[in-house]
Amino acid sequence: MRSSSHNPLVDPKPQSGMVRLREFLARRRNANRPVENFEAFEQQLHELFAAAECEAVSEEIARFDVNAPVVVIDGVAHRQVLRCEETYLSAAGPLRVERSLYSTRQEAERAVCPMELGAGIVEGRWTPWAAHQATWVVAHLTPQEGEDLFGMLGGMAPSKSSLDRLPKQLGDGWEKGRADFEQVLRRGEKIPRGAVTMAVSLDGVMLPMKDGARAAKRTEATAQGKLTRGPAGHAEAGCATVSYYDRAGERLATVRLGRMPEHKKATLKKMLADEVAWALRQKGSLKLVKLADGARDNWSFLDEELPEGTSIVDFYHAAEHVKSALEACYGETSPKGRAQFEKLRHVLREERRGVDKVIRSLVHLRNTHRKSRKVALELTYFRRNRRRMCYARWKANGLPIGSGVVEAACKTLVTQRMKRSGMRWRHQGGQAILTFRALAQSDRFERGWNLLAATYKSKVSLPRNVVAFYPRALR
Repeated sequence: MRSSSHNPLVDPKPQSGMVRLREFLARRRNANRPVENFEAFEQQLHELFAAAECEAVSEEIARFDVNAPVVVIDGVAHRQVLRCEETYLSAAGPLRVERSLYSTRQEAERAVCPMELGAGIVEGRWTPWAAHQATWVVAHLTPQEGEDLFGMLGGMAPSKSSLDRLPKQLGDGWEKGRADFEQVLRRGEKIPRGAVTMAVSLDGVMLPMKDGARAAKRTEATAQGKLTRGPAGHAEAGCATVSYYDRAGERLATVRLGRMPEHKKATLKKMLADEVAWALRQKGSLKLVKLADGARDNWSFLDEELPEGTSIVDFYHAAEHVKSALEACYGETSPKGRAQFEKLRHVLREERRGVDKVIRSLVHLRNTHRKSRKVALELTYFRRNRRRMCYARWKANGLPIGSGVVEAACKTLVTQRMKRSGMRWRHQGGQAILTFRALAQSDRFERGWNLLAATYKSKVSLPRNVVAFYPRALR
């Protein structure tokens, strides 16, 4: 038997992805016929490009590695404790890279990896571009939908659990630097050209909470003889908007803000006040319009804590209060009630002193339907908000009279993503989704991501008289 050093049971070294890609392209260029299944061709080509991309990315990440006895990270000396391989998730797929770990040898201090700090590896696993894509996807889709999407697209294939953890981890980092990040984002923006009006709005939407104590609240309500229907275990998430309008009343741009439930929306109000203050510093001639429904807490903030401006109760909420009073007197299906509603609605919106006429009509209703407490309540509402209901005058001046922008924000920021069947939220995970979703809807996601991604990088250098075992270009 002829001896041979080759063992057919041992697989040869896998062929380079770059080589396989070049050979595949060469074969197709020399082919005389089109492929039989073009979709299969596309998939195969994509996989080959992804494999080649993984090789290129692996090689480039390895350039950030430092193999030396000692390195200096942010001015602190660290000694090498281990050299081993690790798997990272890139946008093209998993990478296996050898790297060194270093430590200050202090108790309770984790070892650090200069390669990860140099390349900006996110949360010890994700390459920056992979984390960038995954964060955007999970801001818009559930983790399961994200897993399905990446699986179909090819390239990286993060699991549902990984996609669930990532925004929480990134959200914690954003919250630590939030005030500074927001300031930088604002400084990089300009008031839209042609803007003459800035409208600010504040609203909320009930959100199901995992720690909402549903059972305890229902038990307490039952003990007090109260109805147990309704959103027990829910709390109000806050939404706010800052919108810019031109002279004709056309909306030019909107910044959307979202926060998880918090006492009196304290953080959201501070964020909104900062946005308003910045805008007025940039363009002091902006007309400030404050738009909301009739909730007293919202108006306490808008009127007392923001600069002077025009306060407007959302017209559509006001119209609903007119409708409620009429239905209390005539019933929900009464033709007379519907006709009277359309008349008063038109008066309220189009006539100069429309709110006064509506109030007189409600006084008449109260006097002729004295048993209806609802009419008296609605009359109080209109009297309390009378100065905020001069709709005809404000319309003529090109000012917005509806808070539909913030109501839409409640729907798109919160409801569409966070109120699906069976969903319940804790503060950390919910705030992460609201943060990145609001950045995306305010055209701030890319710049916000760059600020956050920069926090995963640190300066790494070699001490004097120390030479790397395998020299790498330190950056």
